[in-house]
Amino acid sequence: MPMMLDASERTTLLQLARRSIEACARAQPEPELPQATGGLARCAAAFVSIHRLFQGREGLRGCIGNFESSTPLLLNVREMAWAAASRDPRFAPVHADELSSLRVAISVLDQPSPVTALDEIEVGTHGLIISSGARRGVLLAKVPVEQGWDRHTFLQHLCLKAGLREDIWRRFGVDSTVQLHKFEELDFAEPVN
Repeated sequence: MPMMLDASERTTLLQLARRSIEACARAQPEPELPQATGGLARCAAAFVSIHRLFQGREGLRGCIGNFESSTPLLLNVREMAWAAASRDPRFAPVHADELSSLRVAISVLDQPSPVTALDEIEVGTHGLIISSGARRGVLLAKVPVEQGWDRHTFLQHLCLKAGLREDIWRRFGVDSTVQLHKFEELDFAEPVN
């Protein structure tokens, strides 16, 4: 079960992520951290996604996260927001002139657990991690819902994200080098303007 955060804690994290992205785009120092109390002080893994609104459509502009964290959630979100704005290899760093068209989303993850049977995977509930050898890929639980994927399509795209053949997931349970883990997440985002 993902970490629970009240509305005030979610707002604090979104504001911090926004300030971190803005500081990064303007080549300013990282923003100071507010007081870490409650859920904000607990160690938790998180992903920060940046979406860009363009011609009435929203598209991914950057997303960075981690699966494990030994730092408080507040610090982790600030670091992941900065990284999403500057180090996602799929995108150029965010520029200051884009800031007004960006929307921030955060996913706080629970601890991944091994998948023992494919029917355990619930689309819309579980995010997935696949690993095979040195390759590893992750997709958050919201991705297949946003894309309208069923379980098999979700697994195919997960393999592709890891740089693997799209059907290697079929080796799960047969080939010990193909491992699947599932996790749940708490997703929240800035409102759409």
